Amino acid sequence: MTVLVLDNPEMLARAAIEAGLLMSATAETGARKPHRMRFHYGFNKHTLDPQDEDILRQHAAYLRQQPGVTVHIHGHTDNFGSEDYNRFLSRLRVNAVARLMMEAGVRDAQIVTSSWGSDRPLARPEDRAANRRLELEYVTQEMARAL
Repeated sequence: MTVLVLDNPEMLARAAIEAGLLMSATAETGARKPHRMRFHYGFNKHTLDPQDEDILRQHAAYLRQQPGVTVHIHGHTDNFGSEDYNRFLSRLRVNAVARLMMEAGVRDAQIVTSSWGSDRPLARPEDRAANRRLELEYVTQEMARAL
């Protein structure tokens, strides 16, 4: 017996759609999940530029069309300043994005937030600009059941 193991999420999703197990995100509505999942901030800032907000609105459009999908919003900061302030700043970043998505029609039940402060750097601590970020992570009901 031969067992095929796929670790490519895109291939798995495509195979599930072709088998009729999942509905394609673009089949009925044309809404597609944007590829960009990470957004960076200026020093001591919690607002994004208009281009980033446009991409987040595209994420919101996708989420409105996919009620079984949840987005986990992770807020991060660099290591400059106290940890209490960094957690506060990361919470401001997360709340601003969650509010933008809810104003764009995403249900609050589809949004989960985490404010990490400087606890989870993306790059070396000295690379402060890379660590001042917000990340989106999608979770489907099928994935949640499998966990």
